[in-house]
Amino acid sequence: MPDLLVIKSCFLSCLLVLLQTSSSQQDEQSQLLLVSFDGFRWDYVNRVPTPNFRALMDEGVQVEQVENTYITKTYPNHYTLVTGLHAETHGIVANEMYDPIHNLTFSMEGSEVYDAWWWEEAVPLWVTNQKAGRKSGAAMWPGSDVAIGGTYPTHYLSYNASMTFETRVEKLIDWFSGPEAINFGVLYWEEPDESGHNLGPESPLMDVVIADIDEKLGFLRGKLRTAGLYDKVNLIVTSDHGMTQLSHDKIIELDTYVSRDLYTWIDKSPVVGILPKEGKLEEVYNSLKNANPNMVVYKKEEIPDHYHYRHNVRIMPLIIEVKEGWTIMQNRNGSFMLGNHGYNNSLPSMHPLFVARGPAFRCDYTKASMRSVDLYPLMCSILGLKPLPNNGSLSSVQDLLVETSTPKPVVPPVPREPSCAWAVGSVLGAALVIGFLFIFVQQVTQRQHLPLHLSNSEITQPLL
Repeated sequence: MPDLLVIKSCFLSCLLVLLQTSSSQQDEQSQLLLVSFDGFRWDYVNRVPTPNFRALMDEGVQVEQVENTYITKTYPNHYTLVTGLHAETHGIVANEMYDPIHNLTFSMEGSEVYDAWWWEEAVPLWVTNQKAGRKSGAAMWPGSDVAIGGTYPTHYLSYNASMTFETRVEKLIDWFSGPEAINFGVLYWEEPDESGHNLGPESPLMDVVIADIDEKLGFLRGKLRTAGLYDKVNLIVTSDHGMTQLSHDKIIELDTYVSRDLYTWIDKSPVVGILPKEGKLEEVYNSLKNANPNMVVYKKEEIPDHYHYRHNVRIMPLIIEVKEGWTIMQNRNGSFMLGNHGYNNSLPSMHPLFVARGPAFRCDYTKASMRSVDLYPLMCSILGLKPLPNNGSLSSVQDLLVETSTPKPVVPPVPREPSCAWAVGSVLGAALVIGFLFIFVQQVTQRQHLPLHLSNSEITQPLL
């Protein structure tokens, strides 16, 4: 009987350790929140007092110049941030696209944004995170309300521009809290991009917009503190692009140089995709190539390699790139904006902000430069995920992290229901322990009552 009590005690201890291990594995998952303020240029923080951005810089890291991907538009760059791929590889090459294989067009303002096949040349990080048995949450991030590869984020909001920033934050805080918390979240806000287009980045009225963004960041920081998450969640605040000032004196009218009957206009200024009518490519190209000194015309195969903007069928046979501050229109009857982006990604005016803080990041550290494609392997490192093939480099940004060694990536488990993966593992593990100890107890009990004539070989048969 004393032996039986010892065995029961061992069983309870093993079961407790198993459950505690499963729970701690769940608790120890690194948490990461990626926030994008659309069109927040890197130097906006220097224009007005921005105490919340400054606090993040003091508590964490800042990158002074982030080279985003070409073209510097919203959809291509937001997909680059979560895939680590240039636009030619992930396939979202512009805000307005034409796919000659499907003979279909894409506009960021149309319902076709929900057609998953537009997005499926790449796999965003929330999908990879969930395939590893984790949970993700997305508040309005471009592409996050699409079933990419048949998978939505665990929690997501269908795009609704009228939903306030505060409501989006509160949703994410809820998802990061509780027993089945997400470990990765993305948050998108439309400003200051919208105001930058309407006012122009050099307008004094932009100061109020920038100050408001800082207050919104303060709201997010406050909510994280209230929820006890501020020192647990790694927070990255960045953007997709910057903004430059336009002028009515810097307009190129395409109708001056070539007939509309010869081509279809696919994407908008400042990098215009031109689809010549059948057999008209050379005529259109020759009409435009030396037409205006403030624009450059490329045949697709002539686009410079360092643009990483050639190898995709959605990139048009001709593209026109205008100089910074210039606008290209078919004629002046179209709408005109005072600010725009989309220009060459080497221009400082196109570069976005980047600040981050949290347990994974160094404190009060400034880095001179990085590329936006490097963010994906950095986030995978923080989350302990094995990155998919990408154009980024972890070694280029690893100095931002407290730990300079790369953590061992999580090996994705056998596919099962993500929401209960760890619990199923715990139950199966406990069942194995219980089964093993039950049989062991049974054998020991039987041994105490066995006839003495049983041979040693019978007693020592394997229990399982």
